[in-house]
Amino acid sequence: MKRLPSIILVFSIAFIILFFGPPFLSKFSFQPYPLMRVADAFDVLTPLVLLPLYWLLYRIGRDKPAPLPGMVLFFVFAAFWAEGQGMHLSANSIGHLLTDTQATDLSKLTSFYDETLSHYLWHFGIVGLSAMLIFRSWTEPALQATKLTWLVYLAGVIHGFTFFAIVIEAGTAPLGITFAALAVLFVLIWGRNKLRHPITAFFLLSYALALAFFIGWAIYWQGLPQFSQVGIL
Repeated sequence: MKRLPSIILVFSIAFIILFFGPPFLSKFSFQPYPLMRVADAFDVLTPLVLLPLYWLLYRIGRDKPAPLPGMVLFFVFAAFWAEGQGMHLSANSIGHLLTDTQATDLSKLTSFYDETLSHYLWHFGIVGLSAMLIFRSWTEPALQATKLTWLVYLAGVIHGFTFFAIVIEAGTAPLGITFAALAVLFVLIWGRNKLRHPITAFFLLSYALALAFFIGWAIYWQGLPQFSQVGIL
Protein backbone atom coordinates (compact mmCIF):
# COMPACT_ATOMS: atom_id res chain seq x y z
CA MET A 1 0.00 0.00 0.00
CA LYS A 2 2.94 2.36 0.49
CA ARG A 3 3.51 2.21 -3.27
CA LEU A 4 -0.09 3.09 -4.12
CA PRO A 5 0.32 6.92 -4.38
CA SER A 6 3.31 6.44 -6.69
CA ILE A 7 1.37 3.97 -8.87
CA ILE A 8 -1.57 6.39 -9.07
CA LEU A 9 0.79 9.15 -10.25
CA VAL A 10 2.39 6.84 -12.83
CA PHE A 11 -1.11 5.93 -14.06
CA SER A 12 -2.08 9.61 -14.43
CA ILE A 13 1.12 10.55 -16.24
CA ALA A 14 0.72 7.60 -18.62
CA PHE A 15 -2.94 8.59 -19.11
CA ILE A 16 -2.13 12.15 -20.20
CA ILE A 17 0.85 11.16 -22.38
CA LEU A 18 -0.98 8.39 -24.21
CA PHE A 19 -4.12 10.46 -24.80
CA PHE A 20 -2.38 13.74 -25.66
CA GLY A 21 0.47 12.24 -27.66
CA PRO A 22 -1.37 11.16 -30.84
CA PRO A 23 -2.85 14.60 -31.75
CA PHE A 24 0.65 16.10 -31.74
CA LEU A 25 2.15 13.23 -33.75
CA SER A 26 -0.53 12.92 -36.41
CA LYS A 27 1.32 15.06 -38.97
CA PHE A 28 4.30 12.74 -39.22
CA SER A 29 4.40 9.66 -41.46
CA PHE A 30 5.48 6.38 -39.92
CA GLN A 31 8.50 5.53 -42.07
CA PRO A 32 8.43 1.72 -41.69
CA TYR A 33 4.90 1.83 -43.19
CA PRO A 34 4.17 5.30 -44.66
CA LEU A 35 0.41 4.79 -44.96
CA MET A 36 0.38 5.01 -41.16
CA ARG A 37 1.32 8.02 -39.11
CA VAL A 38 3.57 8.16 -36.06
CA ALA A 39 0.44 8.84 -33.99
CA ASP A 40 -1.04 5.50 -35.09
CA ALA A 41 2.06 3.56 -34.06
CA PHE A 42 2.23 5.45 -30.77
CA ASP A 43 -1.45 4.78 -30.05
CA VAL A 44 -0.89 1.03 -30.29
CA LEU A 45 0.82 1.34 -26.89
CA THR A 46 -2.23 2.91 -25.20
CA PRO A 47 -4.11 -0.23 -24.06
CA LEU A 48 -0.88 -2.17 -23.54
CA VAL A 49 0.21 0.38 -20.92
CA LEU A 50 -3.01 1.64 -19.36
CA LEU A 51 -5.07 -1.53 -18.97
CA PRO A 52 -2.36 -3.30 -16.89
CA LEU A 53 -2.15 -0.16 -14.74
CA TYR A 54 -5.93 -0.24 -14.18
CA TRP A 55 -5.60 -3.89 -13.16
CA LEU A 56 -2.70 -3.11 -10.81
CA LEU A 57 -4.75 -0.39 -9.10
CA TYR A 58 -7.66 -2.81 -8.79
CA ARG A 59 -5.57 -5.64 -7.34
CA ILE A 60 -3.04 -3.83 -5.15
CA GLY A 61 -3.40 -4.57 -1.46
CA ARG A 62 -5.48 -7.71 -1.99
CA ASP A 63 -4.07 -10.84 -0.40
CA LYS A 64 -6.89 -13.01 -1.72
CA PRO A 65 -8.09 -13.37 -5.32
CA ALA A 66 -10.64 -10.77 -6.37
CA PRO A 67 -14.27 -11.97 -6.25
CA LEU A 68 -15.35 -13.58 -9.51
CA PRO A 69 -18.21 -11.09 -10.22
CA GLY A 70 -15.80 -8.19 -9.74
CA MET A 71 -13.23 -9.74 -12.06
CA VAL A 72 -15.83 -10.43 -14.74
CA LEU A 73 -17.15 -6.86 -14.56
CA PHE A 74 -13.61 -5.46 -14.67
CA PHE A 75 -12.83 -7.42 -17.84
CA VAL A 76 -16.13 -6.39 -19.44
CA PHE A 77 -15.24 -2.72 -18.94
CA ALA A 78 -11.68 -3.42 -20.11
CA ALA A 79 -13.15 -5.01 -23.26
CA PHE A 80 -15.24 -1.88 -23.93
CA TRP A 81 -12.09 0.20 -23.38
CA ALA A 82 -9.95 -1.89 -25.77
CA GLU A 83 -12.69 -2.26 -28.41
CA GLY A 84 -13.38 1.48 -28.49
CA GLN A 85 -9.70 2.43 -28.56
CA GLY A 86 -8.89 -0.06 -31.29
CA MET A 87 -11.87 1.02 -33.38
CA HIS A 88 -10.86 4.67 -33.02
CA LEU A 89 -7.24 3.95 -33.91
CA SER A 90 -8.03 2.09 -37.13
CA ALA A 91 -10.93 4.29 -38.28
CA ASN A 92 -8.99 7.47 -37.60
CA SER A 93 -5.96 6.15 -39.47
CA ILE A 94 -8.08 5.15 -42.48
CA GLY A 95 -9.94 8.47 -42.34
CA HIS A 96 -6.71 10.33 -43.02
CA LEU A 97 -6.70 8.74 -46.50
CA LEU A 98 -10.30 9.68 -47.31
CA THR A 99 -9.98 13.46 -47.48
CA ASP A 100 -11.23 13.61 -51.07
CA THR A 101 -14.20 11.27 -50.54
CA GLN A 102 -16.10 13.03 -47.76
CA ALA A 103 -19.50 12.65 -49.43
CA THR A 104 -19.23 8.90 -49.93
CA ASP A 105 -20.79 6.20 -47.76
CA LEU A 106 -17.30 4.86 -47.05
CA SER A 107 -16.23 8.18 -45.56
CA LYS A 108 -19.46 8.55 -43.58
CA LEU A 109 -19.16 5.08 -42.08
CA THR A 110 -15.50 5.58 -41.24
CA SER A 111 -16.34 8.90 -39.59
CA PHE A 112 -19.11 7.25 -37.55
CA TYR A 113 -16.71 4.60 -36.25
CA ASP A 114 -14.00 7.18 -35.63
CA GLU A 115 -15.95 10.07 -34.12
CA THR A 116 -19.02 8.53 -32.48
CA LEU A 117 -19.21 4.81 -31.79
CA SER A 118 -15.57 4.31 -30.83
CA HIS A 119 -15.56 7.33 -28.53
CA TYR A 120 -18.61 6.20 -26.59
CA LEU A 121 -17.39 2.59 -26.30
CA TRP A 122 -13.94 3.76 -25.19
CA HIS A 123 -15.17 6.32 -22.69
CA PHE A 124 -17.77 3.92 -21.31
CA GLY A 125 -14.83 1.64 -20.54
CA ILE A 126 -12.95 4.51 -18.92
CA VAL A 127 -15.78 5.52 -16.60
CA GLY A 128 -16.65 1.88 -15.92
CA LEU A 129 -13.11 1.08 -14.77
CA SER A 130 -13.07 4.27 -12.70
CA ALA A 131 -16.31 3.17 -11.05
CA MET A 132 -14.79 -0.24 -10.29
CA LEU A 133 -11.82 1.37 -8.58
CA ILE A 134 -14.00 3.79 -6.59
CA PHE A 135 -16.32 0.98 -5.49
CA ARG A 136 -13.40 -1.22 -4.54
CA SER A 137 -11.85 1.51 -2.37
CA TRP A 138 -15.28 2.09 -0.76
CA THR A 139 -15.83 -1.56 0.12
CA GLU A 140 -12.34 -2.53 1.34
CA PRO A 141 -12.05 -1.31 4.95
CA ALA A 142 -8.54 -2.73 5.27
CA LEU A 143 -7.32 -0.21 2.68
CA GLN A 144 -8.73 2.96 4.22
CA ALA A 145 -6.06 4.18 6.63
CA THR A 146 -3.35 5.35 4.26
CA LYS A 147 -1.54 8.66 4.51
CA LEU A 148 -2.21 10.88 1.52
CA THR A 149 0.74 12.57 -0.17
CA TRP A 150 1.25 15.27 -2.76
CA LEU A 151 1.58 12.49 -5.33
CA VAL A 152 -2.14 11.73 -5.03
CA TYR A 153 -3.12 15.39 -5.38
CA LEU A 154 -0.85 15.92 -8.39
CA ALA A 155 -2.22 12.75 -9.99
CA GLY A 156 -5.79 13.98 -9.43
CA VAL A 157 -5.07 17.27 -11.16
CA ILE A 158 -3.44 15.54 -14.14
CA HIS A 159 -6.21 12.98 -14.55
CA GLY A 160 -8.99 15.52 -14.03
CA PHE A 161 -7.71 17.85 -16.73
CA THR A 162 -7.07 14.93 -19.09
CA PHE A 163 -10.57 13.53 -18.56
CA PHE A 164 -12.09 16.96 -19.25
CA ALA A 165 -10.04 17.35 -22.43
CA ILE A 166 -10.77 13.93 -23.91
CA VAL A 167 -14.49 14.18 -23.18
CA ILE A 168 -14.73 17.62 -24.81
CA GLU A 169 -12.72 16.67 -27.88
CA ALA A 170 -14.46 13.31 -28.28
CA GLY A 171 -17.94 14.81 -27.99
CA THR A 172 -18.94 12.43 -25.19
CA ALA A 173 -20.09 15.14 -22.77
CA PRO A 174 -23.44 13.45 -21.95
CA LEU A 175 -21.55 10.41 -20.69
CA GLY A 176 -18.48 12.10 -19.23
CA ILE A 177 -20.16 14.95 -17.39
CA THR A 178 -22.91 12.73 -16.00
CA PHE A 179 -20.41 10.23 -14.66
CA ALA A 180 -18.14 12.91 -13.18
CA ALA A 181 -21.09 14.44 -11.32
CA LEU A 182 -22.32 11.06 -10.06
CA ALA A 183 -18.82 10.03 -8.96
CA VAL A 184 -18.34 13.24 -6.95
CA LEU A 185 -21.79 12.93 -5.37
CA PHE A 186 -21.23 9.27 -4.52
CA VAL A 187 -17.93 9.95 -2.78
CA LEU A 188 -19.20 13.03 -0.90
CA ILE A 189 -22.44 11.37 0.26
CA TRP A 190 -21.44 7.74 0.89
CA GLY A 191 -17.67 7.85 0.96
CA ARG A 192 -16.87 10.77 3.23
CA ASN A 193 -15.25 8.47 5.80
CA LYS A 194 -13.18 6.81 3.06
CA LEU A 195 -11.32 9.92 1.94
CA ARG A 196 -8.08 8.69 3.49
CA HIS A 197 -7.94 6.05 0.78
CA PRO A 198 -5.63 7.33 -2.01
CA ILE A 199 -7.87 6.02 -4.82
CA THR A 200 -11.01 7.62 -3.35
CA ALA A 201 -9.22 10.94 -2.82
CA PHE A 202 -7.65 10.75 -6.28
CA PHE A 203 -10.94 10.26 -8.11
CA LEU A 204 -12.80 12.82 -5.99
CA LEU A 205 -10.24 15.50 -6.84
CA SER A 206 -10.03 14.35 -10.46
CA TYR A 207 -13.74 14.39 -11.23
CA ALA A 208 -14.44 17.51 -9.15
CA LEU A 209 -11.76 19.34 -11.12
CA ALA A 210 -13.12 17.97 -14.40
CA LEU A 211 -16.59 19.24 -13.46
CA ALA A 212 -15.17 22.68 -12.75
CA PHE A 213 -13.50 22.68 -16.18
CA PHE A 214 -16.73 21.52 -17.86
CA ILE A 215 -18.71 24.32 -16.22
CA GLY A 216 -16.10 26.95 -17.06
CA TRP A 217 -15.84 25.74 -20.67
CA ALA A 218 -19.63 25.76 -21.09
CA ILE A 219 -19.93 29.28 -19.67
CA TYR A 220 -17.07 30.68 -21.75
CA TRP A 221 -18.20 29.15 -25.05
CA GLN A 222 -21.92 29.06 -24.25
CA GLY A 223 -21.88 25.37 -25.03
CA LEU A 224 -19.48 22.44 -25.20
CA PRO A 225 -17.63 22.74 -28.53
CA GLN A 226 -14.67 20.51 -29.23
CA PHE A 227 -11.16 22.00 -29.05
CA SER A 228 -10.77 21.48 -32.80
CA GLN A 229 -14.02 23.37 -33.44
CA VAL A 230 -12.71 26.50 -31.69
CA GLY A 231 -9.26 26.34 -33.31
CA ILE A 232 -7.27 25.09 -30.32
CA LEU A 233 -6.25 21.82 -32.03
